[in-house]
This record gives sequence, structure tokens and C-alpha cells, in this order.
Amino acid sequence: MLSELAIKKFAIIDDIRIPFKNGLSVLTGETGAGKSIIIEAVNLLLGSRASSDLVRTGEEMAELEASFDIEPDSHAAIILAEQGMDGSEGLMIRRLISSTGKSRVFINSRQATLDLLKQVTWNLAGISSQHAHQGLLKEENHLDILDEFAGTCSLRQEVTALYGKILPIAKKIASLKSQREDKIREQDLLQFQVDEIEAAGILPNEDEELDIQRDRLENASKIFEVVNGGIHEIYDRERSLIERISALRNQIEKFSRVDDALDNVTERLGSMGFELQDLAETLRTYSATIDLDPESLELLNQRLDLIAKLKRKYGGSLAALFEEYETMRSDLAGTKELENSIRELAEDKEGFEQQIRLKANALSLARQKAGVVLADLAQRELAALEMGKARFEVVISHQASENPEDLQTQTQKKIFSTGMDKICFYLSPNPGESAKPLVKIASGGELSRIVLALKAVLSTTQSLETLIFDEVDAGIGGATSEKVGLKLKELGAKHQVICITHLAQIAKYGASQFRISKQVVNDRTCTSIIPLETQRERVEEIARMIGGQEITPATLIHAQELLLQGSS
Repeated sequence: MLSELAIKKFAIIDDIRIPFKNGLSVLTGETGAGKSIIIEAVNLLLGSRASSDLVRTGEEMAELEASFDIEPDSHAAIILAEQGMDGSEGLMIRRLISSTGKSRVFINSRQATLDLLKQVTWNLAGISSQHAHQGLLKEENHLDILDEFAGTCSLRQEVTALYGKILPIAKKIASLKSQREDKIREQDLLQFQVDEIEAAGILPNEDEELDIQRDRLENASKIFEVVNGGIHEIYDRERSLIERISALRNQIEKFSRVDDALDNVTERLGSMGFELQDLAETLRTYSATIDLDPESLELLNQRLDLIAKLKRKYGGSLAALFEEYETMRSDLAGTKELENSIRELAEDKEGFEQQIRLKANALSLARQKAGVVLADLAQRELAALEMGKARFEVVISHQASENPEDLQTQTQKKIFSTGMDKICFYLSPNPGESAKPLVKIASGGELSRIVLALKAVLSTTQSLETLIFDEVDAGIGGATSEKVGLKLKELGAKHQVICITHLAQIAKYGASQFRISKQVVNDRTCTSIIPLETQRERVEEIARMIGGQEITPATLIHAQELLLQGSS
């Protein structure tokens, strides 16, 4: 529970400290005294966004502080333990807001983040203000209220988690299918290009080798003429090289008998003869290979033209052509890989979809059962608040899916991250009138009582330790305000309840009461808060609430009677 609230340099508040107790505490005072500012301070201590506009004019820093008594096994204590903080002596939250807009948070004297503050204070207190009344009109909030009552928040989280898995898979599949379609459109062209390159059968460096062959073919006739001329000179003509070397060898050989030194020359000339014969044979063999057919050169030029065309088409060189070829082959193979990926992802998606359908159906059934109970209990609470003729309904609807790509149940109901249900609270305030959404019917007074009725119902399931009501008395009076006050007192028996009110019929039920007032000190407006600890102080404040500034003995007697009624 909230044990103490301290506020410094905040709006029109200079420095106040408010101790709170169990049960129903009421805060009373004149309009504009600063009661709603206290609610704003509590909101900030629970994690709402801060604004430099809230810092008291002329001050550099506003300081807010709240102390809570927490149970060892409470949500707040568990979060503190996870952060290495000791919650055995309670929870102290301190928030500093500078005039420059910067804000700092301290939890048990340790600086913390706003996110951590929100985690710690998640179920410490619930504030029901005029803004919260308007929030009740929003249909998206009705689902949260029903799930909280039904105890289906964990099941809803499971549905949300599955939805969070399915959505990216579905997007990935759609992306891969789009890629596949692009691939299919490109596939015919890719296959043609791959076939074109494969049909050419080009070998590495073939263009360079063919250039050499072309030079040879272009000079074939000249080469043939030179080669055969060489054969003729060596072997065939009269006085050929062979004959002349053979004759020279024979002449020198005659004198080698006289001088042994000529034996070597004779042998070398013999070797030269054999070498010339072998050379002539080599030239004859080569001559037989010389291609003098003009068609051969034509075919070779056609081959070179084909290679040049493909080189121009695929990168400018054979190396670039082969690289492009491999890329295209890879792209063609990639289409098959895309198919495999799509199939695997579709299998994963189908598995998650089967799970989410089961859980969404289970969640819907639980909500339907809880909706009937919530409507019945709310009906009873409204009856206790002078709205016995009103009819409250929890309407559950579903959206039919016309898109096969939507996540849907087997009966084509669309599944969202929160399940398949849309929840809307309906009200028929008077007999004979059809029930309509709250936003179209409820007046301020009706909304106040509906909020209180729902809080009363939800108090049996909520783990909130402190309930704070601001302007719960809006638009009501007389017997209705008595009923509202009594209901707040009943809630105070289960929770710590803090209520800001202008009505004496509600204030009289408070177990404790504080008077909030506004004064001008040194030309500065200041708000003060005074705990009314004696019966006399409370009687005087109740009398002020009844009669205004002029308090008569009759008003005091009436106030005393009211307090006696509230405490009985």
C-alpha cells in the first residue's frame, strides 16, 4: 500500500507530505485547491511521462517521492530482487524533474530507468480519473478489462507470442514468393543464355589460341612455300645440301687416313648428313599438316566471331563470360532453393497456426464464460449504485476474413495478436431501450458509477493494492452519492482506497480524511494538505462541504450526523 507521498516544487505545491493508511482515505477541498495535481504526481511516480511545465514557477527542480509497503512475494518485491535490490523494508520511489525537461528516477535510492519503474509499479496502484472514465469508452480497453477479470492474460500472451512468430514468417514467405515470381519470369531468359554459352562449348583461353591459328592459316601458303623450298634445297634439287655434304665428307675421309685429326670432321659431316635427312623428313611431315583450304580459315573466323559476340554480351572477356555463366547457373539453381525455403517456412507457419487456432479458440471460450459472469456481477453492482434498471452487457464479436492470406480460424474468423475476439461493453440505461456501446449512451454520472461498479467487480480478481479515485462523484448527488460512498467504503475493506471528492455524502465514509487548501504566501499561491485527525476537524470540513463558507450550527449538526452514519 501507499504509506506516504511527498511533493516539492511541483505546480502550485511548494512542499507537502501526506501519510496514508489502510481503508478509505478521502481528500477534500475547494475546487482549484490542487487535488488533481496530487493525482498527477502519483501518475508520475508510477511511470508516466514528465514535463518541465510541471516544475513550480521559478524553481529548478520538482521532487516527488512515494513510499510503499510491499509483501515479500509481491510482484514489486520480485522485480526488486531481480535487480539486486532489497524490498524487505518497503519500496521508495523518488523522481526529480528539472525545469529543462530532464527527469531522473530513483528506486530504493538507486538510479533507475523509466521502464524499470513501470515494471516495479505495474500493480501497485490503479488510478480512476475523469481521463480513465473516457478510457472506459474506448473499445480497445474493454478487451483488457475482460481478460483481467477472466484471468486469461497469460493465455492471451501465448497467442500474442505465436502471432509474433507467424507474422515475420508470413512476411518472409511473401517476400520469397515475390522473388520466386521474379525468378520464374527471368528463368526462360537465364536458361536461354546458359544454353547459348554451353552450346558454344568455349574453352579457357580459346580466343587466344584461335588468334594464333588464324595467323597460321592466313600465312599457310607462304609457310607451305618456304617449307617445301627447304625440303627441295636439302634433298630434292640437283646439288642438294645432302649431296654436297656427302661429297665433302667423302673427299675429307680420303685424307683422314693420312691425318687422324680429320676423323672428327668426317664424323661430324656424316652426322650433319643424317641430321639434314631427319630435318627434311620433319619438314615433309609438317608440310602434310598445312591447311591450305580457304574454308578452314572461314570456319575459324566464324568461331572467333561467335566468341567475340559472346564476350561482348557477357562482360568483354572470356573470364567475365565464364563468371557470368556461373552466376546464371547459380540463379537457376537458386529458384529450387527458394522453393525449398518456401516449403520449409510454410511447414513452420502451419505448425504455429495450428497452435494459435487452438489457443485462440480456448481464449475465446474463456472470455465468453467470463463475459457472462462479468455482466451479471456488474449488473448487481450497478443496482447497488442506483442503476438497478440499467442493463450491462459484454458483447463479443468476430471479424470474418475474406483474404485467404489472413491468419484465421477454421471457421474463417480472423485472428489478431490478441486473439479472435472483439469486446465491447454495452449499456441500456432504461427499460425498453436497446443496449448500445457506452460511448453512445453513458453520461458523466453514469460513467462514474460504471467505473466504480467495474472496479468493485475487478477488485475480486485484481492484485492492485491501492485504488485511487478522482472525480468518481462527477454528475451524481443525493441518494446516488450515498451508494457510491458506501461502495467505496466496501472497497476500502479489501484495498487501500484513496478518493478525491467534493461530496459530503462520500467523504463521511472515509476512515481518514485530508483537507486540501490553497493560500497566497508572499505573493505566491501554495497548496497545503492537512490530515484531519480529530472528530471536530472532520465535522468542520464536512460542514464546509455542505454549506460553503458560512457554517451554521445546523450545518455542524448535519455534518456530525453524516459522520456518525458513515462510521456505523
